[in-house]
Amino acid sequence: MAEALNRPAVHPKTVTLLGSTGSIGLSTLDLVARNPEAYQVVALTARGNVELLAQQARQFRPRVVAIADETGYHALKDALAGTGVSVLAGPQGLIEAASVHSDWVMAGIVGSAGLWPTLAAVRRGATVALANKECLVCAGELFTRDVAKSGATLLPVDSEHNAIFQVFDFDHAERVEKIVLTASGGPFRTFSRDEMARVTPAQAVKHPNWSMGAKISVDSATLMNKGLEAIEAYHLFPVSVAQIEVLVHPQSVIHSMVQYVDGSVLAQLGSPDMRTPIAHALAWPDRMSTPVNRLDLGQVGRLDFEAPDLGRFPALRLAREALQSGGAAPTILNAANEVAVEGFLQERAAFLEIPQIVQDVLDRMGSMPLRGWEDLEEIDRQARSHANALLG
Repeated sequence: MAEALNRPAVHPKTVTLLGSTGSIGLSTLDLVARNPEAYQVVALTARGNVELLAQQARQFRPRVVAIADETGYHALKDALAGTGVSVLAGPQGLIEAASVHSDWVMAGIVGSAGLWPTLAAVRRGATVALANKECLVCAGELFTRDVAKSGATLLPVDSEHNAIFQVFDFDHAERVEKIVLTASGGPFRTFSRDEMARVTPAQAVKHPNWSMGAKISVDSATLMNKGLEAIEAYHLFPVSVAQIEVLVHPQSVIHSMVQYVDGSVLAQLGSPDMRTPIAHALAWPDRMSTPVNRLDLGQVGRLDFEAPDLGRFPALRLAREALQSGGAAPTILNAANEVAVEGFLQERAAFLEIPQIVQDVLDRMGSMPLRGWEDLEEIDRQARSHANALLG
């Protein structure tokens, strides 16, 4: 049976990586490189790391690469001269790369910049492994409508949503009482508000369990990440807002849980390594071997849980309120948070100012409908403008 689960496909699965030089992209390529008979890379994109993107292109020989930062176009083209790899640049270049036919797409671009390339992959009916939260946070109803219309398949890659995906009974969703998203609590879980007022970007990006990019690490430190995941879960699974719970679990061993009406709780456990959920999505509906450290519960020794402290971490409360408000509130929340986090990383704002900026922008813009993609672009622009003004 094990041999059957790990056998390579008769025809290699063609793969596109949106965000190939980030932590998700690197982990995905690590798995692809270990299974060269099973996977063939078709397209790679990156934000601005020309050197690494060129190195990846020379190794995996995709048909096309795209660099979001147009200033890197000529350097990338020179680096790939003679390889036969087509080079694209700019936001439109990312969309074109995502539109190239492939069976499976890793949506690993961080932030709202990943929305349009991911949407391009969805609209051509691809199987999309979703690591980008913002697609569902910014425009959940619009995005899932396009998924249904195109016949695309959406596979969650966030460790929490992937865990729920593995133990959720989609055929009998009425038997689910609630889903429980676990949170490590971040590096400041035990800090007082006074201590958090003095933390630095260098401290905030040092996650205690996971290796992640700077923006996601800061979101984890404020618990905004868990709030965004709650919004994402609402659009991924057939549950109500009231059925979504967040529980702090410092060891990051239980990645999330589903509680059923009979009192049973099903959980997915594993070592904190993103290659596990990525591998699940990459091989789905089969499974594949991974090099991750195997979970040793005897060595872990204990599993702790606590309710999140919304007084010290108000970002989680803001996200839940935005989800309950609906309309454009999650779009505004996400845009303001992206600006505030970037301001903090640039030392233009204090750590505790991040949720305050988000709150102020939500209060200023109020309740707004989200009727279509055109609305989204304008609301996102306004929210970023207000947040930048508060930073200034």
